[in-house]
Amino acid sequence: MIEWREEGLVLAVRRHGESGAIVDALTPDHGRHLGVVRGGAGRRLAPLLQPGAQMAFTWRARLEDHLGNYTVEPVRSRAHLMGDALALAGLTSVTALLAFVLPEREEQPLLYAQSTDLLDRMGDDADWPLSYLFWEVSLLEQLGFGLDLTSCAATGSREDLAYVSPRSGRAVSRDGAGDWAARLLPLPPCLLGQGPASATELMQGLAITGHFLGERVAPALGERPLPAARARLVERLERQFLA
Repeated sequence: MIEWREEGLVLAVRRHGESGAIVDALTPDHGRHLGVVRGGAGRRLAPLLQPGAQMAFTWRARLEDHLGNYTVEPVRSRAHLMGDALALAGLTSVTALLAFVLPEREEQPLLYAQSTDLLDRMGDDADWPLSYLFWEVSLLEQLGFGLDLTSCAATGSREDLAYVSPRSGRAVSRDGAGDWAARLLPLPPCLLGQGPASATELMQGLAITGHFLGERVAPALGERPLPAARARLVERLERQFLA
């Protein structure tokens, strides 16, 4: 019998049999890992096994490649975010993207720490949408599709960086863009670490990360589109900050 115990983040839950549930969880050392929770769809456990909840997972299986069984103990509930429509949209986008992009059973200590920190901020920090933007930037980097905003792809200059190439993910200066400026993605100063983000800058940043998630990451994983939860978050942010 193989067994390990680790804290993790619930990403998704689906019913299994009459009262069981298959839980898709993210843990630091075992990465995205699935397991069956007996009674997971029942009255006692179903309210606890919600996306975004942190649980202490014990996984057991006869063989390493088996689906295995989880036993769970609650560590931190994020039920308080249910009353905040924007925060709930953010939580849903985080968990849906992680379940979509991550391979199974590859350790993810940095991404786990970043994701739980972001979810904590959603309950306490009004500026969490900017933290979410940088979380997507880091997610792209860890998936091998990182942005390079250090210098202009055309001239090598580090000054007046104003665009991002939709093909390479590299920054482009105003001089370097020339007649191609209309085909490039506007680069908001906040992504360069230049002060807080206005609503417009935030949406420009999400347009950049959304482009590479949708046009680079998703095709590399197959034919499925990005989770709709990500688009719903962007739409809600637009309504709230740009209306």
